[in-house]
This record gives sequence, structure tokens and C-alpha cells, in this order.
Amino acid sequence: MQSTAVVRQRQIRGFVVAWLGITLLMGALTFIGMYYATGLINNDDGGGDGVNVAALPNTSRDEAEQAAAEDEIDLSDINATVVPTAVAALPEAEAAAAVEAAEPGGDEAPVPAVEDGQGGGPAPLQDATPVPTLTPRPVDVQDFQLGIQVQENPDGEVYRLWMGEVRDKLKLNWIKQQVRWEYVEPQPGQYDWGALDVTFEKAAEYDIKVMVSVVTAPEWAREAGNQSLDKVGPPGDPQTYANFLTAMLQRYPGRIHAVEVWNEMNIDREWASVYGLNPQKYVELLTVAYNTIKAIDPGIIVISGALSPTGVNDGVGAYDDFVYMDMLIAAGMLNVTDCVGAHHNGYNIGPNVPWNNVPNDPTAIFRGPFDNPHHSWSFYSTLNGYAQKIQQAGSNKRLCITEFGWATTEGLGGTPLAFEFADDNTLAEQAAYIDEAITLMDQWGFVWLAWVWNLNYGAQSGWEATNDNVPYSLLRPEWQTAPAYESIGKYNFRGS
Repeated sequence: MQSTAVVRQRQIRGFVVAWLGITLLMGALTFIGMYYATGLINNDDGGGDGVNVAALPNTSRDEAEQAAAEDEIDLSDINATVVPTAVAALPEAEAAAAVEAAEPGGDEAPVPAVEDGQGGGPAPLQDATPVPTLTPRPVDVQDFQLGIQVQENPDGEVYRLWMGEVRDKLKLNWIKQQVRWEYVEPQPGQYDWGALDVTFEKAAEYDIKVMVSVVTAPEWAREAGNQSLDKVGPPGDPQTYANFLTAMLQRYPGRIHAVEVWNEMNIDREWASVYGLNPQKYVELLTVAYNTIKAIDPGIIVISGALSPTGVNDGVGAYDDFVYMDMLIAAGMLNVTDCVGAHHNGYNIGPNVPWNNVPNDPTAIFRGPFDNPHHSWSFYSTLNGYAQKIQQAGSNKRLCITEFGWATTEGLGGTPLAFEFADDNTLAEQAAYIDEAITLMDQWGFVWLAWVWNLNYGAQSGWEATNDNVPYSLLRPEWQTAPAYESIGKYNFRGS
């Protein structure tokens, strides 16, 4: 039989052990409870090691999203987790009011402010910022796209009218704007941006992309010794052209989506140079322009200058466009362009008629395609010929048709000089040809972008019958819209 002292010692020892056990258990539970209450223990249902955004009361949303992305957790409830954590930092009464307001079915109330921790007073909690939708760069959108040439107008309300026609009736995303350098920078460093300011402001307002075709060097920039200043031509130093492009791109950042570097440089009325119609000189200009544009905005589409399908090849006044294209390719043009520019304004035959298989039309006033066969009469043969030359050079560069259309003098009361072919086309035929051309370019696959020539030259010139741009205009006398409107609008390029 054990003594009373021994029994008492055992009782004391048991009590101490029990007390220590209870103390340790309570401490552990308290420790866990504190961590759980402050959100430092992950309580996601997946049982992973993710980060609880609610445990980061002093963390910005960007930091929280980064932490969440690293641990691949769902951010759909980020507001619901951040707000209660912030509320926990409030005095008890304010916290209770905030929680009550946040209960489902409760009255909406502003989230209470929390101190910014820098003595600057309360800082409002920010709502979750939606993840922005990235807009692809123009150079990355490879689908076939259609636009239309729009003549500038310094009157903002008039230009707003043009943009409404393009967006709402023709349903197009692109316009072409010719920029005559000689008018915008008549003296070195002295700019007149007035009309272009209107163009880019209204185009942006109507969510329309702009391709600029930059041509005609001012007299101060022309080549020394040039005796043909009555004709437009290139600069003596390509860097002066690049400087102008830089000034323009910096004035309108993000609002210029494509640049055509010059225009019809295979004819001397567009390229009057002391070096003649020299393709190497053009490629020098294109190279400097390409590098300048890409250094400022690599997303801009650079388009080589479109050639004129001349049918003449004397090497002085004009080069045949097929001959000149071969020389451009040999000079390295395909290395310094995103897209090969091309023009073709149809005469009095349809867009799918090859030059060597034109059915005779005895009623035609203009006999060129019928009596003097040549590829330059044919939309089909000209564009397919360019594409074949590019492919034969081992390139996959596509065409950008910076000007195409069919002229008609119907309803104009006159015919511009040498435009007898426009007398052969009715407004209905103009619409049918444009419609067929759009379908063909999309089907061919080697055309990237194309611009109809033109929307508004008729309206801008008062439908002057002797102006050779007016027969192409889709806005006709008395502000009537040509049937081609319907042909274009039915494609709904804005919705495609």
C-alpha cells in the first residue's frame, strides 16, 4: 500500500501534465485561429498552395493579380476578397456597417475609405480594373480588307459627313488620304497641319483606320539642278522625306495605320528626277522611309509606291509597269516593304477578263482593250502578273491595291479629256464591276488591302465634268449615292 505522500505526488504530477497539455492545445488552437482570421492560411477548395488575395490588405490590385497569376488562382471574385479584408481594418462600428451594406440584397453603399498609411488621409478603394482587350496591330491583321479614298476637307463638319458615309453606309474600316508633302511643309520645318488635323480627329472619332500616301517633295527639298520643277518629283536627299514622315507620325501617334511611300514612280509626271525613272533611286527612298517608320511604330503597314499600268515603255516618259516591277524587285524592294502597292482603274471591261481573251463589244466607243490587246487594260492580268513576279522572286509579300475603280460619265453631262472609256460604263456596270472585283481579290488570296477610288471627288469639285477624278466618284450629282454603295456595303467589312 502506497503512502499518502506518494499518492499526492502522483496526483500533482498528473495535474501538471494535464495542465501543460491543455495549455499547449489552447496555444496551438489560438495560433491557428489567428492565422486563419488574418487569411494567411490558404483556404482554397482545391487544397493547393495558392495565395489568398484577401490576405494582402496593403497590396495593390496589380500586385495581387501578379501573385494570383503565379499561383494560377481564379480572379473572378477579387473584389469580394479584397473589400472584406480592408473592412477588417476599420473600427468595429464602421466595419459592421460596411459588412451590412455588402450583404446580398442590402442597400448599395460606397465602400468606406481606408488610411493610405502615409498621413495623406483616406484613400478610396479601387474597383477591379477590367483586363484590357488587346487590339491587334494593323500589320498583324492578315485578312483581306477594303477601304476607300477620301479627299481631305478642312471643315470638320463636312469631313464628319464623309466619315459617316464610310462607317455607316459603306461599312468600311479604312480610308486612304493622299498627303502632298509640298503643301504641308512648304518651307523647311514650317508645317500646315490644318486639314490633316481634321482628317485624323474625325477618323479616330468614327473608329476608321487611315492609310496615307505621301507624295510630292516641296521645291526646297528637290534635287539640285532639277529642270523639271513644273512636275512633281522626289527629294534630293531621302532623309528629308524621312524627317517629314517622323514629324507626321509623332504628331498623330497611333492614328496612322499604313503608309504608301510615293505613287506611280514609273512615269515622269510623278517622278521628275535628274536621274530619270531610276528604280534604284526609288528603293533608296523606300529603304530610308521603311526604317524610319518601323523605328517609330513597327505596327504600321509600309506599302511600296503603286505603279501606273501605262502600256508605254520608252524609259523616259514612262516605263511599262511589268518592266519596272522587275527592276524594283532586282533592286531589293521586297526587302523593305510589308506590301507591294498596285493600281488599276478598270477601263470598259470587267475585272475577271484577261487581256488576251477580251470578248469584242461592237458598241464600245473606246476600242483599246479590243483592238490593241495589252495587260494594262485588264484588272485581272495586271494584278495576277504582279503576284506572279513576286512569287517567282521567292517572296510571299501580298499586294495592296491603293487605287481601283471603274469610271462612268452617266449623269455628269460631259466627259474629261481622254476618258471616252468612261462613256461606255453605266452606273449599274460600275457597281457590278466593283462588286466582282471585291469578290475576286478576296478569293485570290494575294491581295491584302484594297481602296476604292473614290468617295467624294465629285462632291468636293461640284461635279465638274472635266475633272478626271469625278467619273470615279461614288457621290454623284444632287448628292445621289452611286449603286456601288450597295455593292460595297453588303459585304459589311466593319462586321466581318
